Amino acid sequence: MRFFRSKPSAISIALAAMLAAGSATAADDLDLDLDLDAGSKTRTATTLQFDIARTYAGKEHWSMARARAEVSAQGGGSGLKWKISGRADADGVFAIDNGFYPDAVRRDQQYQFDLRETYVDFSAGDVDFRVGRQHIVWGEMVGLFFADVVSARDLRTFYLPDFEQLRIPQWAARAEYYFGETHAELVWIPVPSYDRIGKPGAEFYPLPRGAAVRGEVKPDASPGNANWGGRVSRLIAGWDVSGFYYRSMDVAQTFYVVGPNEFQPRHDRISQFGGTLAKDFGEFVLKGEVVHTRGRQFLTADPTAPNGLVGQDTLDYVMGVDIPAFDDGRINIQYFARRAANHEPATGLDRTEEGASILVGTRIASGWETEALLVSMLNRTDYMFRPKLKWAAGKNLKLTFGVDVFGGKQNGLFGRYDDSDRVYTEARWSF
Repeated sequence: MRFFRSKPSAISIALAAMLAAGSATAADDLDLDLDLDAGSKTRTATTLQFDIARTYAGKEHWSMARARAEVSAQGGGSGLKWKISGRADADGVFAIDNGFYPDAVRRDQQYQFDLRETYVDFSAGDVDFRVGRQHIVWGEMVGLFFADVVSARDLRTFYLPDFEQLRIPQWAARAEYYFGETHAELVWIPVPSYDRIGKPGAEFYPLPRGAAVRGEVKPDASPGNANWGGRVSRLIAGWDVSGFYYRSMDVAQTFYVVGPNEFQPRHDRISQFGGTLAKDFGEFVLKGEVVHTRGRQFLTADPTAPNGLVGQDTLDYVMGVDIPAFDDGRINIQYFARRAANHEPATGLDRTEEGASILVGTRIASGWETEALLVSMLNRTDYMFRPKLKWAAGKNLKLTFGVDVFGGKQNGLFGRYDDSDRVYTEARWSF
């Protein structure tokens, strides 16, 4: 991580909310099946995972030695379904490389317990409800956050984990109604969860070391700070299309300038509307998303700007194609961009920031798969390359060996982590 002289890169922070690198899933439905017997059995599941990573760029060091356990139970009966799940982490890297990270980082990441999806499902007439801590996924792209506007994310390891681990569930009430080929959905989140970015000095903290950062200000739990929105989707001539509106306290942090070289993460009130589309053409699958955001602010070099910020409405859009290849593999190619409606050059951003990604994966032998993901901005040299090798060592045991490489200028989304290139191993056992 490099030092900076004045303000951190507006480019890197402005684009961070737009991008990710993992395995996204399609928009999920409640999928209720309430015709259960009162004596339905409780089903349990456990996943044990160990991740170890060594950063070899810059000052070489161990950057992760984490053990993770996730346990869930679900069941139901008499018109009701329920689920409860929790996850516990313990990272031994702070004992291995004692003193490399600040104490605030150690306290934030060494031990943690999270209540994961914990909810009840029920129906009232033709309307299905889910109430509790839950994932609400509206995005459908591979490796990118665009229409997935509801999810909060754990970004303390950037966008490197699988999305199922990166997403943070929201405490929400959710209603769904089906009529013909149309699906309508309403969500209300009285106490939102927000992105976790860690503490200054962490491996992937958004600001470079040397920045003075005050404690994050999160909105209070008042009715005016609740999040709410709706989504309608329909299958039209083979096209799966949807449109949504979402009013929220931004899950992403806005860094207010509160003093000379001093910042404070806060959350602004924003409005977002957009849509998704997808169609299977047989030989390939085409997908696209578009999101218009109002109310978000960006860091600017303009010394007269209040709090060092300027408001800009943005239009994010992405198109992608997924192609079967190599007999037992696939190629995914995507183009994405963000366009500022009221462009302010002092942010350091172009009016249109463009990027592209390519994912190639295939099975190379029984139980062995290889995958490589490249994400690059097109306006400047700024990229991330993630090759990995996966081994299904047993029915419930999977191992992953990989490398994460970041490159580009120090003011880029990926280039700012040029000193965080790493090799890693992940072992995951489910039962």
